[in-house]
Amino acid sequence: MKEYSKYYEGEQQKLAFSQMRYKAAFASVFEQWRDNFCGMIVDSANERMHVDSFSLPGESGTDKDAREFWQRSSMDALSTAVHLDAMIQGTAYVKVWEKAGEPLITPASADSMAVQYRTGSLTELDAAAHFTTDDWGRIGATLWTPTYVYEVPFGVTDWEQGNRTKNPLGVVPVVPFDNRARIQGRPFSDLANCIPIQDAINKTVMDALTASEMAAFPQRFVTGLEIQEDANGRPIEPFRVAVDKILQAEDPAAKFGSFPAADLGNYVTLVSMLLQHLSSVSRLPHHYFLVNGGSTPSGESIISAEAGLIAKVRERMLHFGEAWERVIRLCFAIKRDKRKDAFALETVWKDPEYRTEAQHIDALLKLRQLNVPEEQLWSDAGYSSAQIESFREMRKEDAKAAAEVQKIGPQPQHDPTALAAKKAASKPPQGNSGNINRKLHGAKK
Repeated sequence: MKEYSKYYEGEQQKLAFSQMRYKAAFASVFEQWRDNFCGMIVDSANERMHVDSFSLPGESGTDKDAREFWQRSSMDALSTAVHLDAMIQGTAYVKVWEKAGEPLITPASADSMAVQYRTGSLTELDAAAHFTTDDWGRIGATLWTPTYVYEVPFGVTDWEQGNRTKNPLGVVPVVPFDNRARIQGRPFSDLANCIPIQDAINKTVMDALTASEMAAFPQRFVTGLEIQEDANGRPIEPFRVAVDKILQAEDPAAKFGSFPAADLGNYVTLVSMLLQHLSSVSRLPHHYFLVNGGSTPSGESIISAEAGLIAKVRERMLHFGEAWERVIRLCFAIKRDKRKDAFALETVWKDPEYRTEAQHIDALLKLRQLNVPEEQLWSDAGYSSAQIESFREMRKEDAKAAAEVQKIGPQPQHDPTALAAKKAASKPPQGNSGNINRKLHGAKK
């Protein structure tokens, strides 16, 4: 897990040279050099995953209560950290416990948490242990089981001297966030298959930088010049070559020349090929890498190019959303609320696709013609659940204001001419219409 974290942060530099003598010569020159795509691969997916709200069919107020738990624990910001750690290290954890009578949601790194699944189950835990270190380097531990909680205070080196209390929840209050979960085998990092290609890119670029350093000043040669040797028989350099120096020789047979500069284009071609492989493995659109200096696509071409990335993000949302639902149910369990068993609870995510505002609104207007409720359209438009609730209150205030204006406004007046015409129309037919018409009119009345 620490190795994956180094690659994400760009601290994985191995200074891979083709020959050891180059490493001895250039290690100090390129010591701070960085070329890392691993961070972009993870961030491109993580920046599209944002929890918007929680819904429970048939239960009003669930989202409001869940948002209260969410905001109290600062999960608007910390939830992205959970997703980020899960995609980098393969697993992250969230623990839910009571504080001052309210549920507190706390993320935990996989570096400090260990869990044991119940035999035959892929979701239920038999135990979870969290190890923490304070500012003085003392280690404390907490062990949760369905029946008891065992705590070892900071500074206690004998693990048997902990405090054991009853677990009021009856379940282990820890939720794993597994990345790319499998039925068998441990979840693994998004960087697992990208690191070998990243190393190859670093090696190739390092060779290119070495070649550029060696060929920055092209090597020159001279022929037909007598070689001078020192007392030990070693050749003496006849010239001190520099940019501001002129080479000259008295011997008419002497000829000067220079070797051609190294062509770095071959390195560029190889790096472009490796980037294409990295794009395929990570399912990241090629325009993120701008291979061979390509331009960023626009319009429908972007939607098509990002189809693989969006599918990858939605797959992560499926698994992470299930974990967040378990977290909210634990919060309801702490509040002794019946919704602790609300398995129909759903996590609502913001739309991971990037579209132009005109395209988005036009699509929503077409959905309105299908009688899609306004609140759903507001949600699809990107408004948060808090904003939608504000919209409801605004609509109520607007309706009240309209009613007040109607009361104080001019009242409709009765037109005497219209009333007379209506009264005349209600009279039975007169004149030569005869008795038959009068009888028919009387029957209608």
